[in-house]
Amino acid sequence: MSAPAADRSLAVAAGALPAPLRADVEALAAEASRVDGAAALSEDALLRLRTTSLASHLLLREGEELAGYAQLAPTDADAPAAGELLVHPAHRRRGAGRLLLDRVVEVAGPGGALLWSHGDTPGAAALAAAGGWARVRDLWRMERPLAGVEDLEVPGLPAGVRVRAFVPGADDEAWVELNAAAFATHAEQGRWTVADLRLRLREPWFDPALLLLAEDVSGPSPHLVGSCWMKVAPAVPGGPDVGELYVLGISPATAGRGLGRALLVRGLQALLPRGAALPVELYVDGDNEPATRLYSRLGFERVAVDVQYRSPSA
Repeated sequence: MSAPAADRSLAVAAGALPAPLRADVEALAAEASRVDGAAALSEDALLRLRTTSLASHLLLREGEELAGYAQLAPTDADAPAAGELLVHPAHRRRGAGRLLLDRVVEVAGPGGALLWSHGDTPGAAALAAAGGWARVRDLWRMERPLAGVEDLEVPGLPAGVRVRAFVPGADDEAWVELNAAAFATHAEQGRWTVADLRLRLREPWFDPALLLLAEDVSGPSPHLVGSCWMKVAPAVPGGPDVGELYVLGISPATAGRGLGRALLVRGLQALLPRGAALPVELYVDGDNEPATRLYSRLGFERVAVDVQYRSPSA
């Protein structure tokens, strides 16, 4: 039986969480993911659980049970902190979400905060509205079956460009430089450092054969102009494998020459040895019309939406 609300306690921790606390959060996220049918915490949030980042962790307990969790991470100077919030399904509709939400505002300070809701759920929308939070961003999840990818026409490459696999250790810095240029206006992706990249290179799902690099070799010094990174891993803890377009980045100097489509078709076909029954998903901002148009033409359909909310003080 759940503890009464009077037995609630809310603690704030910073940096990497100790293993027992991390296990509690991961178990909470797994149960919320199971009930909601969507990953309750993003990959970035899960990585911050076990790294010495500057993230703040808000842990709400009812008795000995972890009833809710929120995470905040600093972004650029003077920009709102960004994070995520979730409540255990057994502890919902009892004020736990509002308690966490109000504390997030306190921890974030005058700069305010941005929080993701994974899945456009009525509960999250009602909680945000009650706290005066505004909906500011929609992130689409699009999906297609891998079956049929083998029939896609493989576009030619721009003159002087070749495609090869990523070489860990040799390509790290160049890939981060390309990523920063390709996502210069992106709130999260463009801020990756070499350390951020290497965290992911150590993940069990990483396969260098699924990280394709487009390299301009027309001049005396070859340089990267694009990359297509595919991933195969469970979308939710304990679930079946799902293919994912993890990152598709094109140098601004090369944009508009068809390289994105050419790389993506090659990346999708690189997944074929994993089995034609594999579904493939990707995430894209709903207002990014060129990207959503490209993905739609390659057979992807919108299947879900994640929503970002902004606090009243942001």
